[in-house]
Amino acid sequence: MDRENPLLRCPRSLPFDRVEADQIRPALEALIESARARLDGIAALAASRTFDNTMGALDTATEDLDIAVSVVRHLEGVATTPELRDAWNEVQPAVIQFYSSIPLNGALWGAIKEYGATDEAEALTGVRKRFLDKTIESFRRHGADLSEEDKQTLEAIDVELATVTTHFAQNVLDATAAWEYVITDESKLAGLPESARAAARDSASSKGIEGWRFTLQQPSYVAVMTYLDDAPVRELFYRAYNARAAAENAELIPRILDLRRRKAQLVGYADFADFATADRMAASGASAAGFVEEMRTKTEAAFQRENSGLIEFRRDREGASAGMEPWDVGYWAEKMRTALYDFDEEDLRPYFSLDTVLEGLFGLCSRLFGIRIVASGGAPVWHESVRHYRIEDAGGETLAHFHADWFPRETKRGGAWMDSFITGGPSTTGFTPHAGFVCGNLTPPLPDRPSLLTHREVETIFHEFGHLLHHCLSRVEIRSLAGTNVAWDFVELPSQIMENWCWDRESLDLFARHYQTGEPVPAEIFAKMSRARTFRAANAQMRQLGFANLDLALHREFDAGQPIVALANRLLAPFVPAPLPEGYAMICSFSHLFADPVGYGAGYYSYKWAEVLDADAFTRFRLDGLFNPDTGRAFRQLILEKGNSQEPVELFRSFMGRDPDPSALLTRLGLN
Repeated sequence: MDRENPLLRCPRSLPFDRVEADQIRPALEALIESARARLDGIAALAASRTFDNTMGALDTATEDLDIAVSVVRHLEGVATTPELRDAWNEVQPAVIQFYSSIPLNGALWGAIKEYGATDEAEALTGVRKRFLDKTIESFRRHGADLSEEDKQTLEAIDVELATVTTHFAQNVLDATAAWEYVITDESKLAGLPESARAAARDSASSKGIEGWRFTLQQPSYVAVMTYLDDAPVRELFYRAYNARAAAENAELIPRILDLRRRKAQLVGYADFADFATADRMAASGASAAGFVEEMRTKTEAAFQRENSGLIEFRRDREGASAGMEPWDVGYWAEKMRTALYDFDEEDLRPYFSLDTVLEGLFGLCSRLFGIRIVASGGAPVWHESVRHYRIEDAGGETLAHFHADWFPRETKRGGAWMDSFITGGPSTTGFTPHAGFVCGNLTPPLPDRPSLLTHREVETIFHEFGHLLHHCLSRVEIRSLAGTNVAWDFVELPSQIMENWCWDRESLDLFARHYQTGEPVPAEIFAKMSRARTFRAANAQMRQLGFANLDLALHREFDAGQPIVALANRLLAPFVPAPLPEGYAMICSFSHLFADPVGYGAGYYSYKWAEVLDADAFTRFRLDGLFNPDTGRAFRQLILEKGNSQEPVELFRSFMGRDPDPSALLTRLGLN
């Protein structure tokens, strides 16, 4: 290969624009061998064992490989090509096999135990002691004490899991990108707001098509399901969206569930839910399921009242025989909200231009957390719309760099997420800046206007930025305990708490300004928005609890002989506002559960678990003042900076001075 391979020595300015598909395999294979040599060196060390030459060396042994893999995996998710996909699919088994082999390396395991028996190890305190304890626990959980035969079985399971879950994700992306619906008769657009019409017209124009083009990407799909008067077309979209990749992924899900179950049982757990929750706040699958059931019982009555009320609302307008199909729910709920509160979400859109929202968000973070977020040009990007920023401390020290990618593309997977590329932090040689990424699939700009967002899209930005802050403000010296490397049911606290500032008048005025006049949201619209905040809150909660129940049930009780789609639909049925139709197969595009070897598998409950934490923690901001810098610094220092350096409940207590109070969430949702 004549040209230099940028993946071999990823600089701090990550080479997103220079990675070619044919460079991926040779680079990752070389980095695997380099990392393996470092690990072998730790195991074979002849000198007396110390924290630095054993545990510290272990913490950094795979860093170059970690960064290169994160770059490749990232590009496959946001700017995929057939060549890039093939290259990643080809080398991924070797990557997963290597990572899986680390806790199965008997010599390395012996070195860790040898260090653990030293006087220095006995005297460890703080984050270093936690790292040793967590490493020993993790090695055991991942098979360090297995026989050689079982270790080989476990490695094979991990490789197959990674391969199958990658194919699941790629099938969803392909199915989403392949579907479109074009309307050529303008009268068929009845009900759609002007913003959705303009976006569909621009989408058609970009493809050289006459008319209005709609897709299954979120901005397009949500607009159709919420506003379009034509019920048969809404049904068409609903069925297409909830049948994405149904044929392909219905075959993959049982394999994924079986592989996860086999892995869990191989290392001594009853099922994958117990394995996944063992190092989380819930501690067991039964505890997580009990939490979901408790929240369901507290929500059920309000859920039934909301659904009866919606049907009555429709019957008052269309007659006593009117029912409610699932593709009607969002449409009629929006009409009911408009009638009850005289509030239309579209009234807010002109006040939420993306640039103004980001400017306000950055200003809010400056006031609360004592940081500056500065646009930084010249960094490599993977698409012309991607932006790059630098985060500085009050004294000017660079804490982190991050990219932001906000708009949908056919080469980019759906949803919104945050990821980390480089985990920096303090060390004996100074502070190394972090590097991360935040992503959405938001309403894109049009030729005659900027990106104008819904309020829900604004919440999405704040949510993902909370994850990013958790990574970028970390000050933990141990890389593997830094940032978002925390218990999965704690990781959503920093993200979900940020959404609260999207509802306060004073904070809204920081970023909600009319894109043409600069005027803030009128008092009348804000009052309507506030009154409507808890509209159908029980339905929103039951939706999340339904997904959590489905997730836990599949990972605790699934029998490979059961048809997966039919089983999933039966499990979801008590949590939905209208009966699921024939052909419904949402489970086949449930990327949270099946697009990663672990992901949110047996962990979807964590959204609600962490929402309990965030609702309670936000009461301190309410009491002290939403912009109180002392409270903001406390949250930064006691939560955001701490990563996994202490038990999550200890971090929560350090900020709140007590254990979590579940009633705060029910109060916020108007359910108690």
